Amino acid sequence: MRILIADDHDLLRDTLVLFLENEGGIETDAVGTFDDAVTKINAGPAFDLILLDYNMPGMNGLDGLRTAMTLGDGQRVALISGEATKKIAEDALEAGAAGFVPKSLPAKSLVNAVKFMAMGEQYAPLDFMTATQDTVENPLATKLTDREQQVLKGLTEGKSNKEIARDLDIQEPTVKLHMKTLYRKVGAANRTQAALIAREAGLF
Repeated sequence: MRILIADDHDLLRDTLVLFLENEGGIETDAVGTFDDAVTKINAGPAFDLILLDYNMPGMNGLDGLRTAMTLGDGQRVALISGEATKKIAEDALEAGAAGFVPKSLPAKSLVNAVKFMAMGEQYAPLDFMTATQDTVENPLATKLTDREQQVLKGLTEGKSNKEIARDLDIQEPTVKLHMKTLYRKVGAANRTQAALIAREAGLF
């Protein structure tokens, strides 16, 4: 099974590759822009599934999805996103996408979704498509302060300390202090491990 992952966040992309290849029987390729994805698709041989990040450079949202679906012999293409709305997911499925995968999906569910779509089925998580405002708090989230969660979210998105500091309007040394505390609380030794733990827990 050959999977192409196109996402501009290095850490998230590497994490997805790690999870999928650990399953065995899955060969992955990964790129950071839509143009690079097109190059890979055209180079052949065909992928069983292509995962496109909704907001990466060159993607242009659903236009990129539609373009990718016309390449080669007609590729199976799914959207992956941490920000897309239910409406975007519905539009993607209506356009013929193989599925819609929220980045908040727990690791095991993500792997199962990829396998499901690669075998020809259409996937979208029922809880996402039918979600209301009544959400159950994640157990991992209860261990962290709001600021620590914001920093951890930045880590899972592959952002540097400087980028996280800028986004949260705080100083970079403050980000490092929050990281040290959240590492201890979640049982992580480094930023990659913290991101993996957060994804396993379905926090983001």
